Amino acid sequence: MRKIAVAMAKGGVGKTTTAVNLAHGLASQGKRVLLVDCDTQGQVAKFLGEKPPYGLYEFITERRADGQHIARNNTIHPSRRNLWILDGGIRLVELKNWLGEQSREIRQTVLAQKLVPKEGMLDFLIFDCAPGWDVLSVNILMAAKEVLCPVALQGPSLQGLKTFFRYLQSAQKLNLDLRLEYILPTMFDRRTRQSHKILEQLKKYFSRQVCDPIHYNVRLSEAPSFGQTIFEYEDRAQGASDYKCLIEKGCLKIFYFLFGTADY
Repeated sequence: MRKIAVAMAKGGVGKTTTAVNLAHGLASQGKRVLLVDCDTQGQVAKFLGEKPPYGLYEFITERRADGQHIARNNTIHPSRRNLWILDGGIRLVELKNWLGEQSREIRQTVLAQKLVPKEGMLDFLIFDCAPGWDVLSVNILMAAKEVLCPVALQGPSLQGLKTFFRYLQSAQKLNLDLRLEYILPTMFDRRTRQSHKILEQLKKYFSRQVCDPIHYNVRLSEAPSFGQTIFEYEDRAQGASDYKCLIEKGCLKIFYFLFGTADY
């Protein structure tokens, strides 16, 4: 099972857009995907037009808001064929407080310990990470094996990338299997010099990890308002083509290279 954290220190770079469309695109290819929303904004469910009654807080603590026990399986919400979600939202504030009360070992590794599906149940586990660095961020990077880092090709994006590298290096001291596999340029506008300049810098310093860019696309920004992924909203849009490229040249290509075409 592949465990991918979609993470970046800076907000507004397309993390949730990438996590949602990557997850649905993989699910559409027949891969079984669990998408975990680790942000207090709880955007994943909104992007998919869902209202899950439970989520990550209940999954980790195994208790509902009223204090009653709930089985972890009952907190996972089916969203699309082959796609399930663990909702985030404001209750993650309570989860962070709960984590802060635990011993150091539990505080840092509880997500990795509890997110262990039975063999063959999932092909991909994708985390939509919040910007910044806190106890939940540490948990995610302890549970993940790969990092996909979206970088907006506008504004002070490279500064955000530099900050995230410091976070990542700290996590790699605790999780020796964690690797930065993808740097995904987002919001590429071929009309602006800035987009081209930042893309050139990324390719210069991170040539192996840099993916083909996600172009700035109106349809891509409209789709969440309708509770749809770009593949559902406008499959012929540039954004849909870009995410298909990411899946086919990036995630699925490596998947087939590592595992062949075995039926999971």
